Amino acid sequence: MSFASSASAADIGACLITKTDTNPFFVKMKEGAVAKAKELGVNLKTYAGKIDGDSESQVAAIETCIADGAKGILLTASDTAGIVPAVKKARDAGILVIALDTPLEPADSADATFATDNLLAGKLIGQWAAETLGDKVKDAKVAFLDLTPSQPTVDVLRDQGFMIGFGIDPKDPNKIGDEDDPRIVGHDVTNGNEEGGRKAMENLLQKDPGINVVHTINEPAAAGAYEALKAVGMEKNVLIVSVDGGCPGVKNVEAGVIGATSQQYPLLMAALGIEAIKKFADTGEKPKPTEGKTFFDTGVSLVTAKPVKGLESIDVKTGLAKCWG
Repeated sequence: MSFASSASAADIGACLITKTDTNPFFVKMKEGAVAKAKELGVNLKTYAGKIDGDSESQVAAIETCIADGAKGILLTASDTAGIVPAVKKARDAGILVIALDTPLEPADSADATFATDNLLAGKLIGQWAAETLGDKVKDAKVAFLDLTPSQPTVDVLRDQGFMIGFGIDPKDPNKIGDEDDPRIVGHDVTNGNEEGGRKAMENLLQKDPGINVVHTINEPAAAGAYEALKAVGMEKNVLIVSVDGGCPGVKNVEAGVIGATSQQYPLLMAALGIEAIKKFADTGEKPKPTEGKTFFDTGVSLVTAKPVKGLESIDVKTGLAKCWG
């Protein structure tokens, strides 16, 4: 378990617990939390799992935060259902728990969720892929590069959103893999990293070398998928779409590695989370969701160099100016 601390002697303690400390998404999230904690005089400690899916380290971090008397915990859970008992223990101890990016199962297991609308993020890239293919969409062969076998909520929402946008019936909206659309070649997991994306793409290509659309859980997985496709000379024949909108990912949109990505704002999520902990410590007030939603929506934008009619998007230049702000 990795650990770092901001230099502060403040009485208000806070914890940030991310899935990893290597994924650029979580690096930016940590950056936002550390900067806002310094600004507000909050004593922040940060923790992360060894890899995406390492829930044990996250549970241990929650135990440490409880023992330290933290006022609040910001959490991106690897196992969104399995971590709930540890979260309940923290809340029972009077700690404000805010889920960042990834809702818990059930969502109200946390006091609040600050996140991208991940279902919408999936819909945007699914619709972009369908519009880009045009009449060829009916004969598409789609590969899904997912996150982990436990199917955390962020994974399910992005998958199901893509299917809805693309025109695939997702069947049970809370489950990956029960669909029966013949255009789906299959699903494989990536652990949200480049090597996992490469291996998953290789596995699915063995199943069907005619794949022409790839949905990836995030941009590191997309980069790995591209390398696997390039190794067999297929990189120009396949549409890769993703979610994240990090600076490296947007540059990959510019380079043609990724056709379109849905941009999130993790630095904002984390900064708002620290502000909420400070307010809770000062007043006892808990954050409220965006009107009409069950979570506080931190926004999403479709980034592509090849816009399609009827679908709002931003270009690469704008995406780079906004990447993970």
